[in-house]
Amino acid sequence: MRRVIATVLVTALSALAGLSAQVPAIIGEVRAAIAASDFARADETLASHRSANGVTPEMLEALSWMARGALAAKDLDRAEKYAREAYQLSTARLKSRPLDQEPRLPLALGAAIEVLGHSDALRGARTEAVAFLRKELGLYKGTSIEKRIQKNINLLSLEGRPAPPIDVSEYLGPRPPAMAAHKGRVVLMFFWAHWCSDCKAQAPVLAELANKYRDRGLVIVAPTQRFGYVAGGTPAPADEELRYIDQVRQASYPVLAGQSVPVSEANHLRFGVSTTPTLVLVDRVGIIRLYHPGRMSLEQLEPRVRALLDAS
Repeated sequence: MRRVIATVLVTALSALAGLSAQVPAIIGEVRAAIAASDFARADETLASHRSANGVTPEMLEALSWMARGALAAKDLDRAEKYAREAYQLSTARLKSRPLDQEPRLPLALGAAIEVLGHSDALRGARTEAVAFLRKELGLYKGTSIEKRIQKNINLLSLEGRPAPPIDVSEYLGPRPPAMAAHKGRVVLMFFWAHWCSDCKAQAPVLAELANKYRDRGLVIVAPTQRFGYVAGGTPAPADEELRYIDQVRQASYPVLAGQSVPVSEANHLRFGVSTTPTLVLVDRVGIIRLYHPGRMSLEQLEPRVRALLDAS
């Protein structure tokens, strides 16, 4: 449980550190205040913006950042207060507009749902947290926050369970085997995206692990999906994007050369891949032992791989 919650907290803190000049002023100011652990200044900034502009998508995203910041600080009462307010105000706006009409409302609502789920888990109500997240998943299937909600369900419930099947109906390279065919081996699943710089940075770690442990039974499975565009965000039809994905694979992922790569949005939805890369480690009998949204260093990942290989 502590490692699961730590993953969420580290993700939030990392995002707080990565302030961007391109975000609206209210969001940047609130995030800067939270990064400095100055919630009083964040409250004042948000109240001033709301008084002048009312409830805007930018204000709601800033409020959801306050919830994430409080969760990172393990101030659960404050986190739940902010998250509930962001949730209630966001869902109120959905009475007159679709969720994905503009980009900031989904960010606000998705973060609010995430914080409410994990604050319950931190209080020891893990079963209730998963039930809440599954209810929200049912409400928001087919929207941009579906993967995010599934990711948080997986963080709280996937480890220790059999690995779900992988859709192999479309692929690059040779035809991939079903997950069941890997029984008796340790499987490292690497969910990636053609536009993802963190995925490319993960590639050398995968290559080193493959070189060290392939002969001992380590298998790397690397599902990806289409996103509707190619380099520079240029819209592209399905066949053109597939060719582009293959170009990226060959240029940036030597470790994947000559092996099959499943291409399916269903896999990313099933595994809640709202963060790329997402790493999933499966033991020799097909049980998930690690579910980790985000990059992992060799020092973090290798002991987990080696432990499963040594357990045979």
